[in-house]
This record gives sequence, C-alpha cells and structure tokens, in this order.
Amino acid sequence: MDDILKALAAALQGEGPAVEIVTDRDGTVRAVPVETPGVEDAAVVVRTSGSTGAPKATVLTVDALAASSMATAIALRGEGQWLLALPLQYVAGIQVLVRSLFAGTRPWAMDLADGFTPEGFTAAALELTDTIRFTSLVPTQLQRLLDDPSADTLAVLRRFNAILLGGAPAPAGLLEGARDAGLHVVTTYGSAETCGGCVYDGEPLDGVEVRIDGDGRILLGGSTLAAGYLDAPTGSGFFEEDGARWYRTGDLGELSPDGRLAVLGRADDVIITGGVKVSAAHVQAELEKLDGVSAAFVAGVPSAEWGQAVAAYLAVGEPAAASPDELLDAGRSALGALAPKTVITAPALLMLPNGKPDRLAMGALLSEQHQAE
Repeated sequence: MDDILKALAAALQGEGPAVEIVTDRDGTVRAVPVETPGVEDAAVVVRTSGSTGAPKATVLTVDALAASSMATAIALRGEGQWLLALPLQYVAGIQVLVRSLFAGTRPWAMDLADGFTPEGFTAAALELTDTIRFTSLVPTQLQRLLDDPSADTLAVLRRFNAILLGGAPAPAGLLEGARDAGLHVVTTYGSAETCGGCVYDGEPLDGVEVRIDGDGRILLGGSTLAAGYLDAPTGSGFFEEDGARWYRTGDLGELSPDGRLAVLGRADDVIITGGVKVSAAHVQAELEKLDGVSAAFVAGVPSAEWGQAVAAYLAVGEPAAASPDELLDAGRSALGALAPKTVITAPALLMLPNGKPDRLAMGALLSEQHQAE
C-alpha cells in the first residue's frame, strides 16, 4: 500500500508519471506508470467496469481529481480517515486513496484476499483512529453487512460519518434497512468518466453539471470530467457544446424543478416484447419487493415468439425461500403481462470484481435458459 500511495502522490503533485493500479495473477496489487499522449496533467488511468462491454482506459487529470475530492469533502462536511473496502483498480477504490492524500489522512485497507466478509470489514473498521470516518461500498457489500449483523458490525457501521453507496442501484429495502439500523448512507451516481460518484443523494456535487438530452439520457459535465479514453476513438461519449465538455451516459433520468436527479435505468434496458415497451428497471424494482428476493437483474433475451422476452436472474439467498416456479407465479401476480417469462434463481447475483452486477454473464445465462425452455 505504501508504494501505491507514494506513486499516486507523486502523480498528483506532478512529480511522477500517471499511474494505473493493476492486480497481478498472484494477487499482488501495484501501481504501474502509464503514458498518456496528449494529456500532460494526467494522474491516473482507471478502467471502466466492463459491465456492458469491453473496459475502457479512462484518463483522470490532477485538476479533475482535486475538484472531485474537494466537492466530496464539501458534500460530506469534512475530511477524515477512509476505510478501503473496494478493489483498487476501479475508480471507487482509487478515490479512497486520492481523497486521503488530499486530506492528509492515512487510509486503512481491508484485507480482501479471501473476499469481502462482515468479519473482515468489522476488523478493519476497528483499526480506524480518526474521529471522522468514511467508507465506500456497493449495495451487495452493505447487504452482507446488514444480514444478521453482529453487535460489533453494527457499532462500527454507525461510527462512520458517511457510507458512500454506489456502483449499482440500491434496492429500496436495503436503504430502508440501513436507515432503520441508524446508518448514514449516501447514495452516489457517477462513473470512471466523472472521477466516480458526482451526484450524491440526487444532488450534483459542487462544480458538476447535469442535464437530460432529448432522448432522456443523462449528460454530465463540469470540473470532475475525465480527459477521455486512451484506447477508444475520440468522442466515445464525450462531446463539446458551446465551449463546455460533456459526457453522455448510458442511463435515463429526469430532473426535478430544483435540479435533483432521478436515475430511471439504463437506456438499453428498455425491452420491446410483443410490440410493448417494458422498463427493465421497473420490473427489477417490483421483483425486489417479493418475499425472499434480495436482488434482481432483468434483461431482454431473444425470443422467436416475442422478439424479446423479459427474463430475470434473482438472488434468493441460501437456502432459497421460494422455487423458480413460485417466484414466477408471484411475479405474474405483481406484474401481470410484464412478468418475466424465464427466471433463474441463485444465492446471489453474479458480480464483477468491483461489486457491480455482471450483466453480460447473467444475460448470457438467461438467454441460454430461455432458449432451452
């Protein structure tokens, strides 16, 4: 960790090359120098998650990272010590180190060699020494922490001044459970292209611009925007308009009159089945209300009869509280004609190393299952 912090600090101070955090086959995590042609003030290169396609190498500048760190401190009303509980090669993980360096505090890294466990998180949180404490989690991690938590786990969770929650939509039940447990959870929205989360609880951070285009897509701009990609054609979601740079996301959203952002789901999550447009996000939300379903992934799969069919991959815990047939029946009662035609149940959703749902893998399994049926 010390070597990574030193390399990252040098890059942020302009005294060293831009770095990328990589994990070797033996599990060793290290910072490697990266050339960034055309971007002189680059500090970090971070890969997008690859949840919907090939990962892209996103170039983050010193100014963008500094703006993100300062805006985060303003939103959280202070700087403090961070607990690292996410992989460092992704933007949410590396931002824990960046914020710590700008704040002049020492981050504490959870041991993830054996994966994320409530016991490991609790032990790491007990090592924190600052009175002001923060951490970043994804919904799957927070769900594990709140599933039959120990007294020690609840105690360390309540001591965080804020728990940033991002990477994937958080089920309403999880957020309600966190509030009932006395936790200060802040939902975040953003991506590697915006130095991570740039909208907290629906409100853009200082210096962040949000608007909705004519197709309902969320556009993000402002001081936290990345310089672009190393390995993709010029543009690729970034564009300039009236002298300002913007990033066109793959998400649909709407803005309230006071500027609060509501994310409605991915633009490619609209499923056209039998000529009817179905929102995968709506179906997912309804399925997550069913007894025994802790999380859901919904996708359209090729169908000879319907063009596309609605299919769902459901996390039901272990042992499962209900069979796939029982859940299909419950889904029909809740959703009627919008209910999934195919359901796969498993103890948990398939996840990428950064904690985001592995949409490609689950989509492939659902397509295979639907064709078999």
